[in-house]
Amino acid sequence: MKKVLLHALNQWAHHLRRASLCFMLLSEGASAIDIDAGDYTAAPAGTNVGLLYMQHSESKKLYSDGHDVSGDGRLRTDVGILRAIHFMDVKGYIIDPQILLPFGNLKATGDYGSTLGANAGVGDPILAATVWTSNDPVNRRYFGITPFIYVPVGSYDHNEALNMGENRWRYALQAGYIHGLGSKFTVDLAADVTAYGANDEYGPQKLKMEQDPTYQVQAFGRYHVSPALDLRVGIAHSWIGAVDVDGNQATGQATETKFTAGVGYQLDPRLHLMALYGRDINVSDGFKEQNRINLRVAVAF
Repeated sequence: MKKVLLHALNQWAHHLRRASLCFMLLSEGASAIDIDAGDYTAAPAGTNVGLLYMQHSESKKLYSDGHDVSGDGRLRTDVGILRAIHFMDVKGYIIDPQILLPFGNLKATGDYGSTLGANAGVGDPILAATVWTSNDPVNRRYFGITPFIYVPVGSYDHNEALNMGENRWRYALQAGYIHGLGSKFTVDLAADVTAYGANDEYGPQKLKMEQDPTYQVQAFGRYHVSPALDLRVGIAHSWIGAVDVDGNQATGQATETKFTAGVGYQLDPRLHLMALYGRDINVSDGFKEQNRINLRVAVAF
């Protein structure tokens, strides 16, 4: 009986370590480049936009290889992003150089607390710039391509299971398309691929962690109740790259499917507010978010 119990405990600890690695990758935003409906709308040259994002999420269920790992615990994340964007005209094309700075805290409790613990800090700054090859505001049709670079200077401690920073370079390329359907409906589509540099200080032993590319597709629909108010719903699916640690596979390719629904409101010509509720539909590895609240304030000047 004792041997059976020890074997069960060892198996649970193995699944927890494996799934916690996947969660670490997901919590750092390593899965993909999430957008909000309307992000690929090109503003006139000379426009500046400052944004503040706030996200709160809670998770209870933990998955490893598609199986629910028993345990009684919770994971809570409270993450914000400061974002600054400048729109400009370069030889007839609108581009928007921008910088994003994540910050926040991550906390595990219950059975997960002793393994994952808690951490807070500043994430890796993100540099990006969209180039619009199609810009038709009359018909609400836009197509843009955005490269992203994540600079590894955020908070990172190799002894911690959860970190806001990744201690590795990350590069992503995303394409986004917006298509207006009459005066009441708009469809937003996006797809991206993310490549990763190596983390040479992963874990207490400072092992080398490498990851295969990650892919994501996203789709949103908006219903315009009025010119200022829209209702929106979206779904996204990610294929998260397999992870090797010290030359050995730590996780295979993971998948994640999630949805969001909410509202966007143009309070005045310069101020836009957004509130979303979301949750994971399916997760093969890591924590499955039960509830997620996203708030965003955007100010144009």
